[in-house]
Amino acid sequence: MKAVRIHRHGQPEDLVYEDVPKPQPAAGQVLVRNEAAGINFADIDQRRNKYPFQPPLPHILGSEFAGTVESVGEGVSDVEVGERVFGFLSGAEPAGYAQYVAVSANSVHPLPPGLGYAESTALLVQGLTAYFLLRDGVRLAAGDSVLIMAAAGGLGSMAVQLAKIMAAGRVIGAASTAEKRRRAIELGADESVDYTQPGWSAQVFDATGGRGVDAVLVNVGGESFTQSIASLAPFGRLSAYGGADETTPVLDFLAEFKAGRLTKNQTLNFFTLYPYLHAGPAVLRPVLDELADHVESGRLLVRLGVQMSLSQAAEAHRLVENRQSTGKAVLLPWAD
Repeated sequence: MKAVRIHRHGQPEDLVYEDVPKPQPAAGQVLVRNEAAGINFADIDQRRNKYPFQPPLPHILGSEFAGTVESVGEGVSDVEVGERVFGFLSGAEPAGYAQYVAVSANSVHPLPPGLGYAESTALLVQGLTAYFLLRDGVRLAAGDSVLIMAAAGGLGSMAVQLAKIMAAGRVIGAASTAEKRRRAIELGADESVDYTQPGWSAQVFDATGGRGVDAVLVNVGGESFTQSIASLAPFGRLSAYGGADETTPVLDFLAEFKAGRLTKNQTLNFFTLYPYLHAGPAVLRPVLDELADHVESGRLLVRLGVQMSLSQAAEAHRLVENRQSTGKAVLLPWAD
């Protein structure tokens, strides 16, 4: 079968499109003919050797897949041959950038008839992260105002819509270009702000009548992080995730406290999807069902971005890494 592997860590050109043995399902596994492989920043970090979990080289990248079950291993009784499924591979054992994927039967989820393969990958890392960030990270309550950074991206576009579904009050989408800010408004944001402008937190206060926001979702790192903290209202909650911006935020909490600037009883936490993934199907499946229902009903729009063949994986990585793609980026294993 065809797959994309890395034999050394480095640049997009170090992604190698090549023939590898077709996997066979072990006991408890299913073999999926893969129709869509989602691209995430974690894949880029793994390629660059900046990811906490690194399998031995060479290895296939990619943790998201969607396709049709071709065969099942011994002991599998709840997944059928021919069933349409989508799901995750372990971050320590990725193998999604391939035409076939052998994966634990517990890691696949039934794909509803009205949901396409490519669209379904957006519900995995990005959809689940957006959902849990809002529900648990910032504990969004009905009527709360919320600021969502990178609001036109794969995760941000999900978060804008889910915030509205969860009955948020004012939703503010932050983005770097006029086109991306327009897209955030189209997705349901009430206001948009330009986070490339110095001191842009003032735009948030203007949009909230001088109060600030109750909740913020922001990627860790950079000036956006410190400006996001400055955007919070009293008793506001900020949840930071990821780490696409590798610059270190300049924030001395002790100095800020002594200067009297930390007097609003605000809460900051750092979010990761890992505990939810390790919790397994009992935690993930109800949420994936809910997200899929929202897509099928039209309440949640999946915005697809880059869609390229496996042989174009290097170019797809460049576009995602340079933030030249909005929406969900997907590789199509049979497009070559």
